[in-house]
Amino acid sequence: MPAFGVLAVVFSVYCMCFLVEGTYMVYNTSGGVVPGKINVHLVPHTHDDVGWLKTVDQYYVGSNNSIQVACVQNVLDSLIPALLADKNRKFIYVEQAFFQRWWRQQNDGMKDTVKELVSSGQLEFINGGMCMHDEAATHYIDMIDQTTLGHWYIKRDFNVTPRIGWQIDPFGHSAVQAYLLGAEVGFDALYFARIDYQDRAKRSAEKNLEVIWQGSKSRGSSSQIFTGAFYAGNYEPPTGFYYEVNDDSPIVQDDIELFDYNVQERVDAFVAAAYFQANVTRSNHIMWTMGTDFKYQYAHTWFRNMDKLIHYVNQDGRVNAFYSTPSIYTDVKHALDESWPLKSDDFFPYADRENAYWTGYFTSRPTSKGYIRVLSGYYLAARQLEFFVGRNKSGLTTDSLADALAIAQHHDAATGTEKQHVADDYAKRLSIGYEESKDVVAASLGCLTQSPLSSECKISITNFNQCPLLNISYCPATEVDLSAGKKIAVLVYNPLGWKRTSVVRIPVINENLSVSDSTGKLILSQLLPIVNASVSTRKFYASAYTGESPSSVPKYWLAFTAVVPPLGFSSYVISSGQSSATTELIPNTVVTGGIEVGSGNLKLIYSGKDGKLMKYINLRNSVNVSLEQSYSYYVGSTDELQASGAYVFRPNGTHTIQSEEKVFVFLIVLQFFLF
Repeated sequence: MPAFGVLAVVFSVYCMCFLVEGTYMVYNTSGGVVPGKINVHLVPHTHDDVGWLKTVDQYYVGSNNSIQVACVQNVLDSLIPALLADKNRKFIYVEQAFFQRWWRQQNDGMKDTVKELVSSGQLEFINGGMCMHDEAATHYIDMIDQTTLGHWYIKRDFNVTPRIGWQIDPFGHSAVQAYLLGAEVGFDALYFARIDYQDRAKRSAEKNLEVIWQGSKSRGSSSQIFTGAFYAGNYEPPTGFYYEVNDDSPIVQDDIELFDYNVQERVDAFVAAAYFQANVTRSNHIMWTMGTDFKYQYAHTWFRNMDKLIHYVNQDGRVNAFYSTPSIYTDVKHALDESWPLKSDDFFPYADRENAYWTGYFTSRPTSKGYIRVLSGYYLAARQLEFFVGRNKSGLTTDSLADALAIAQHHDAATGTEKQHVADDYAKRLSIGYEESKDVVAASLGCLTQSPLSSECKISITNFNQCPLLNISYCPATEVDLSAGKKIAVLVYNPLGWKRTSVVRIPVINENLSVSDSTGKLILSQLLPIVNASVSTRKFYASAYTGESPSSVPKYWLAFTAVVPPLGFSSYVISSGQSSATTELIPNTVVTGGIEVGSGNLKLIYSGKDGKLMKYINLRNSVNVSLEQSYSYYVGSTDELQASGAYVFRPNGTHTIQSEEKVFVFLIVLQFFLF
């Protein structure tokens, strides 16, 4: 116990004496678990959004602070010396998108220091993905990919694997997270903050905030993971224990020669908060999340105050406090002889209060959501082809697209809850990634078509063009005059693990065309007239996308059926002057009756006037049901306390308003083909 040689102030409350040195203090932070006491696990952390109000790079370097004062570079720069100052201090870090930016800028000496901190357990990577992904608006493949990329960096640089899932900010949670991104990843536990406020209140009353979550009913116990929801519904410290330089919480002032000495008051507040949380938690172990968004920009202020709290709280003796991590906390929980409730469904939808259901983001920025999904499929094909041929050691790779897609899974990216300039930044990164991957795809397929062995191909002699704007009838590579004997080679790649049969549609300008496969066999095809409305749309959007007006106007869609092997490609040749018996010209007619889709036992009948579904027929079950399809909408609430918006879906009442205009249904398919 430290002693103050000249003057001692004795507090009689709880018969506890705090004797403080007036010049130099050594705080005892070496404690650990104490049986029989409430053990408060202090978990220092920062939550760094990979884009939200500012772009990911603005958050990293600390620019554009008129929007938000946040600099992740400062966090990591100040963290390392703070950890080195006391070997008992600990910290957890999550977002590899930021950490990898910082890591690339460090010299070998700093890298060795950080590796020692990771090896000793002072610094621990948890969750470990490039971002903290959303769990509703993202595809599970993208969730896996971004997590895998982050874990790859951690394994490469530190030879460790994250043990804990830490999804503290996403707006609700999916059972897929528990199963695929929890148990299947090998995590020992999963922690988060946001569950429905009514669910949280009930679980708090029943001490059921910590559960065994079974993410898959069919997989049984192999899909189970220990899961904890934070008692306050956020990932912040208890009220009064925030220690950023600009926070207004009272610091621990323990110098009796200065005014505002408050050690006893801070200890009492700490103990009271610990008792409160212990009352809603099973066992005598509770976790305090000591941090929140972009905290520890000056890490010393946090650790200095936590050092004091640990020292004086443990002197007080009513509860036990120590530096910890979610891994340590999980190990203790696993060792307990305690039964836990079983959870087997989602934590969706999320509401933080009445009339505040966070379901609006399911549809916010639909174009961004669609762009991410399309490029996700493209990336799957691109990296397969890159692997088949071999990565280019000096040229372009798919890395930029992988990084852009990983960042886009962030819970303020794919959700559509970011500011407009941030959404633009995500789109720009995706576009750059696509352009680089496009060249990889073209070169890889060029090599595969000219040589069966990838090692024999150094430079592709075949130049393939891709057509990402087929959805607006735009593909310059196919809009050429074939009457003079020219031919078009079409390559269709299948990234799936099974054979695929799909209709290929490309815009053409000639009528007398035929399609043959790689063996020379003629393939049945159709010519479908392109309507004038499509031509106008094509001209406008092609000019906006490419910066120049289309040089030709195609007259038809050429459609044929492609059969492609798994993880392989099929080639087709389009030419003119051959037998036209294989190509059928479909006249541009107006259909007023029903349009029948499907063959055999199952059929759907659509209206020829507006494209709406009219009838469902199942001959096997003798079902013939007439249907009426309509399109309606809600008027959003503008209530001052909670309006409908990017996050929250709140209609102004429960009645829908039916559209007064005719609604026409079109199916637009965006496909990537090589020519």
